[in-house]
Amino acid sequence: MEYVFCNQCGHRNPPSSTFCSACGAVVDKPSLRTSVLPKTDPLLDAAGDDDNAVVYGGEVAPGEVMLVVRQGAEIGTRYSLSGHQVSAGRVPDNDIVLDDFTVSRQHAIFVQQGSAWLVRDLGSLNGTYVNSRRVEEAALNHGDEIQIGRFRLVAFFG
Repeated sequence: MEYVFCNQCGHRNPPSSTFCSACGAVVDKPSLRTSVLPKTDPLLDAAGDDDNAVVYGGEVAPGEVMLVVRQGAEIGTRYSLSGHQVSAGRVPDNDIVLDDFTVSRQHAIFVQQGSAWLVRDLGSLNGTYVNSRRVEEAALNHGDEIQIGRFRLVAFFG
């Protein structure tokens, strides 16, 4: 039997594990979780027949931050981060509504600090991930992938 090992604590887990049974960290399975970002800008050069391609018909305005759904029920949906904070969750009173049972009611919040944007987990059950790493809070950069439940969103900075 082949096992998967936790990158955080080294614990040996069954191959079907998603989380480490010892420390709770995400167990990386390269064949399932690794995605290679192309050298081209996916906003401008998305492939035509790829179901996971991020499709965007224009440019991000200078100073604007755009989140584009790469995986989930709403592939291609775009959310602009405007104002000082933007909430994300399952219920309709959020600015970004991600309707799936894997998303907590009040899952995460995007906060602007100066010219930077942070994503902050709000104590969600499934956690918030940036580039496949679970975070309580993280600064976002161009091309970062944010996972909220089953949804994967890519951040694009203008």
